[in-house]
Amino acid sequence: MSTNQDQLHRYLFENHSVRGELVTLKETYQHILENHDYPQPVQTLLGEMLSATCLLTAILKLEGDITVQLQGDGPLTLAVINGNNRQEMRGVARVTGDITENMSLKEMLGKGVMVITITPDEGERYQGVVALEGETLTDFLENYFRQSEQLPTRLFIRSGTHEGKPAVGGMLLQVLPAENADRDDFDHLAQLTATIKAEELFDLPANEVLYRLYNQEEVTLFGAQDVIFRCTCSRERSIDALLSVSQEELESILAEDGHIDIHCDYCGSHYLFDSMDVQALRASVANASPSTDLH
Repeated sequence: MSTNQDQLHRYLFENHSVRGELVTLKETYQHILENHDYPQPVQTLLGEMLSATCLLTAILKLEGDITVQLQGDGPLTLAVINGNNRQEMRGVARVTGDITENMSLKEMLGKGVMVITITPDEGERYQGVVALEGETLTDFLENYFRQSEQLPTRLFIRSGTHEGKPAVGGMLLQVLPAENADRDDFDHLAQLTATIKAEELFDLPANEVLYRLYNQEEVTLFGAQDVIFRCTCSRERSIDALLSVSQEELESILAEDGHIDIHCDYCGSHYLFDSMDVQALRASVANASPSTDLH
């Protein structure tokens, strides 16, 4: 029996051409926040982006990676969540100025854009860039769907705490592709979904949440998919990064610090390389391809 509290659920309305998703995130969210001292508004934003990215991976039906990224010229210059169809998630933010407790999302980001990048395991990479129109993350995302998917889509994201620790959850409704859903039916279901409370998402199993929201509807709930925190960094990837740095720069860092420290912002891991490591790396590259050097 899985003890993972972080799960994504898909559901379908039997009498309407509308599908839905529900996600609750605790441990994954907490992993993203640990090792960082983000201001509270940034913590909340990362949770909202995490919830939204989980929901997006499910409706896009991709096998591959997705990145949801906010960029701006304000004190928050970057907030990004990376995920994939296996619901393996990670995220990070870059704060370069003062962020106060009551600062709005627009005030944190300033002028900027939202970038959604989809990288399938097979096929071409796709990137969509959307202006930051609206006041909230859900405004930005719903604007993205209006521009790209052209399918009526609504998101409902709630953040807070559960048992004294950060938690986030969300729900999504979307008209099924190639089916003519009644817009009034969709709007009615969206109004019902908008009544969801954070504590209901955090405390109740999915079937109870759906019953509370849609007890007059016939809803099919499918099996859950676990969501986990997973970083893709490794010593091997760090070596690849070293290969892109000139030998002169590597020697300069070694002379000044005695070692090279590659730090992963996502998970906090450090990969250390000393002069012997660098010499061994040069030797292995030379043996593999005599014409290749670290440059």
